[in-house]
Amino acid sequence: MLHSFFAALTATAALVQRSSGQQYQNNTDESVNVRWIDGSAPAYNSGTTFGLPWARGKFFPNGTNFAISGDGALQSWVTAYWNDGSIKWTGHAIPASEASQESYVITASSGAGNASQPAGVTTLSSDDGITVDTGKISVSFPRTGNNVIDQITTAGGKVVGQNGKLVLHSQSGVSEDIQDRGNSSIGYFGFESAIDNVTVSENSPVRTLVTVRGKHQVANGEDHDDWLQFVLRFYLYANSDAIRLVHSVVFDGNSTGDFITGVGVRFEVPLTDEELYNRHVRIAGVDGGMLSEAVKGITGLRRDPGEEVRSAQFNGEATPSIDTWDTRVSSRLQWIPDWNDYTLSQLSPDGFTLKKRTKPGQSWVNIPGSTRSGGLAYLGGATQGGLAVGLRNFWKHYPVGLDIRDAATDVGQITAWLYSPEAPPLDLRPYHDGLGLETYEEQLDALEITYEDWEEGFDTPYGVARTNELYIYAFDQTPPQDHLSTLIEHTNTPPVLYAEPEYVHETKAAGNWWAPPSSNTSSDVAAKIESNLEFLAKFYQDQVEQRRWYGFFDSGDIMHTYDVDRHQWRYDIGGYAWDNSELSPDLFFWPQFLRTGNKDVYRFSEALTRHTGEVDVYHIGQWKGLGTRHGVQHWGDSAKQARISTAQYRKIFYFVSGGDERVGELVDETLDTDKTYERLDPNRKVRTDGWEPAPGQPATIGLGTDWSALAASWLLEWERRGSRWQEAKTKLTNTMIGVVNLKNGFVTGSALFNSEDGTLSPPPTDPDNEGVVAVSHLAGAFGLMEVIAEIIEQFDDDLPEGFQQAWLDYCYYYRAPAAEQTARYGTNWTRTATLRQDHSRLLAHGYYLTQNQTYADRAWSEFEADGLNTTGTWEVERLNGSEVLAPVDEATWISTNEAANYGLAAIVNLAYIPEALPESL
Repeated sequence: MLHSFFAALTATAALVQRSSGQQYQNNTDESVNVRWIDGSAPAYNSGTTFGLPWARGKFFPNGTNFAISGDGALQSWVTAYWNDGSIKWTGHAIPASEASQESYVITASSGAGNASQPAGVTTLSSDDGITVDTGKISVSFPRTGNNVIDQITTAGGKVVGQNGKLVLHSQSGVSEDIQDRGNSSIGYFGFESAIDNVTVSENSPVRTLVTVRGKHQVANGEDHDDWLQFVLRFYLYANSDAIRLVHSVVFDGNSTGDFITGVGVRFEVPLTDEELYNRHVRIAGVDGGMLSEAVKGITGLRRDPGEEVRSAQFNGEATPSIDTWDTRVSSRLQWIPDWNDYTLSQLSPDGFTLKKRTKPGQSWVNIPGSTRSGGLAYLGGATQGGLAVGLRNFWKHYPVGLDIRDAATDVGQITAWLYSPEAPPLDLRPYHDGLGLETYEEQLDALEITYEDWEEGFDTPYGVARTNELYIYAFDQTPPQDHLSTLIEHTNTPPVLYAEPEYVHETKAAGNWWAPPSSNTSSDVAAKIESNLEFLAKFYQDQVEQRRWYGFFDSGDIMHTYDVDRHQWRYDIGGYAWDNSELSPDLFFWPQFLRTGNKDVYRFSEALTRHTGEVDVYHIGQWKGLGTRHGVQHWGDSAKQARISTAQYRKIFYFVSGGDERVGELVDETLDTDKTYERLDPNRKVRTDGWEPAPGQPATIGLGTDWSALAASWLLEWERRGSRWQEAKTKLTNTMIGVVNLKNGFVTGSALFNSEDGTLSPPPTDPDNEGVVAVSHLAGAFGLMEVIAEIIEQFDDDLPEGFQQAWLDYCYYYRAPAAEQTARYGTNWTRTATLRQDHSRLLAHGYYLTQNQTYADRAWSEFEADGLNTTGTWEVERLNGSEVLAPVDEATWISTNEAANYGLAAIVNLAYIPEALPESL
């Protein structure tokens, strides 16, 4: 067998060993089965990365080998550690293969020396650039300039792609009316990528990652600053002829003066010496179908060149020698038009148009279009080879497009448009003018009617981001249509490997607060709850499709609240529109995948993470690391809070994916979120104690939504042993000690936080720590319980003294009878202790920690008391006709808040207290 360990992490591993002061010699091994979530081996695998969890204390970094069944190659690295330095999560990469196995067995063994592994990917670095050879293709990356890729060369020595770069178009204004078009005051700009920095992963025999960072630079001498910063991650696997590209951009322009009119990735395709009738264009259509044409078509003519010639051209094969053609065709080729340019435009999720022309200056000829394109285009020749570029989730991210240009010249072009230049300019201006809301009093009053917390200057997209995924495929010759069809499927649903849910649960590495459904099959009530969880997951998947929750910035999100009168989600009403992770639907959908391994839930959750971690969060600027509360525009609400950007929403995908580098970067950004509280007071509109934030001075943070988000980042940085893990652990530990030292613990509600060392002191309302009560119903609704459960598990015996009891007090007393609250804290808050179903999971965790039956009994009682559990029959109603825009399934009794509360509470309670289930609910 071939073994490997990611050598780049050995320094970190050594640090862990030294800090523990022990040498481990466990002579153990464990085999873990991983399977494809789609149920069978993929027809095409360009290389796959996946993650695996491990139980505490089983394996340690310096003496562990990983192997894969079938004598295959495996690259492995550590993505998380337990407190004792043992391995908690690993990432693994397998190379491309022509025939993947139905499943694999990954074996970890300790006590033996590391085995060597022959390199499948070779990387050469120089001052000028980096060249990566997978065995199937060689790709050169320059360190400076406008090209992000210089050349793509096949193993046969053919250059099939070159001068790969990013392109951007923008304008300084928009025409508000058709009569204003051509307004001379509007400036138009074209940009290309300009590289700032290029890095490459080291010691990577199976998978190499090249990361390119930069901004877009004016291409034609116009007067505009460099902007729209980007990060490109190119993944190349051994034996693969494909490149996976994760493309991230951050909007750093002015929403009133920088209107994007096109964002794309462009490659040149050398075509010299390829006859025009042997040059082929392929553009993805619907469900694996495609347009198949030649630059100079010889089918359908008045004269027939011969069946063999026609068949070869259509199939992408080299045509027989022209000497064998019917001379009535071969002598008149000069009269057949050369189709130089092709364009597919997907400007909605429901339809695309196609057109082609012979050259600029001539009219376009329309080609029959259809509904949803698969998002892949190919240009190349039967003998010279070519390139295909595919954009994942193509029509879901509309408006998008595919361009082929200069196909009749020596050098053609393929451009995948992430934002199509044929669409209207991307308008990121506020959707209203402020409505005269000048004072906090007026803004709070408006909140009472539209639920929007608006404030001037806060409705800005400056700093939001978007990530897209593309695949680049290289060919020595034009591939068969069936193969390209397979690549369309691969582009949109890349293969994913996942361990059995039962194994993942047993390790506790993904938390102990969920469990597979198989552990609950004996109870009719449990079966009903499981059915409800499946219903909710399917309902939101269907709503995304039926309500067309798609688009460049919108795809991946869901809506917050339903309008039963209009039979429409409240897309246009203040804080009722886009959900932006309100009440943590992320923490329902991801564990639902963990426990079931369901492919559809995975894809849904992945899209949710890609959206909420990018669009709903600020990545640069004064609010870096904060997210925006739910609203009509993802960035429009003035509540900028860490509860939206919390790392807790990202970590399951991060670990299951093998340590997705973009998500890891998003988590890194949240490590400085604590500094923002010294500049921005989340409670500025309602504060009455006179406190004001000041840089360098302790800031007030809530012990629920604020602390849980900060703690999630610190915990994950500690688990990952990132560059700031010791700082993160210190802050995490000190804040926990600070909570213990508060007279009323979590019930205090808030505290003053020192961002230098993480120490806490009493809040401004209680400087002498005499004990105040400030309980919020939202404190536990954004992952507080899940974060604390994982903190307790991670600290183990090193948990700060008194912290668990402080937490148990909160779990017990949040919904305790008023008399008990008063006896403990001198007052009660029963009228404000809402979200009973959501908070039932705190009681369930209390039972898990204490085995006190009172917690379990109360948990199921609270779960039953409100929320979706009061719904009798879980069904949707089909609506047709004039009441709705298009046929939809309606469930007027569902809001996303309640769905998230029910889903997460049900999962937690079934995990912690299944034996306490009542006979009926």
